Amino acid sequence: MKLTCGVDEAGRGPLAGPVYAAAVILDPARPVAGLADSKTLTPRRREALALEIRSRAIAWAVASASVEEIDTLNILQASLLAMRRAVEQLAVTPRQVLVDGLHRPRLVVPVRAIVRGDATVAEIAAASILAKVARDKEMLTLHQRHPQYGFDRHKGYPTSAHLAALREHGASAVHRRSFAPVRSLLEREGRA
Repeated sequence: MKLTCGVDEAGRGPLAGPVYAAAVILDPARPVAGLADSKTLTPRRREALALEIRSRAIAWAVASASVEEIDTLNILQASLLAMRRAVEQLAVTPRQVLVDGLHRPRLVVPVRAIVRGDATVAEIAAASILAKVARDKEMLTLHQRHPQYGFDRHKGYPTSAHLAALREHGASAVHRRSFAPVRSLLEREGRA
């Protein structure tokens, strides 16, 4: 059996919280119906598919890179680090890794980047779902600690409500200081 692992990340664009990545090796004997790019699915559908993926996959893993790593490395390198961590946590070593997008993490197994892979490759779609579900769950946890920002609604993305909360309350410890809206706010406050 040719063990193909799909990898995708969630949370490159938000101003707050870690970036997540998932790695999934699907079992051809136990297919999961309805896999699609996580961004095209409702939260309820993603949750249901995540349960199926976790129960039917040969192997799966979710990993993240912290806000500090994002600010130190940059978001692309932090995303690739989270991807590498996810693949390295798999209980089974894949023969090849297919990654959504243009960039590939450094791995000991062959890696191929596929633009729009989350819409065309089942393994990548499965990974996109697990990464998104895990990140959304983390943002709900962060909302409990920092309710004034509304992370439960926008998940850290730069919505007008989030930007208004940033201006009103300043940046929290979970905001990405290297991202322009947060950085400019800190510069205005003299905290950059």
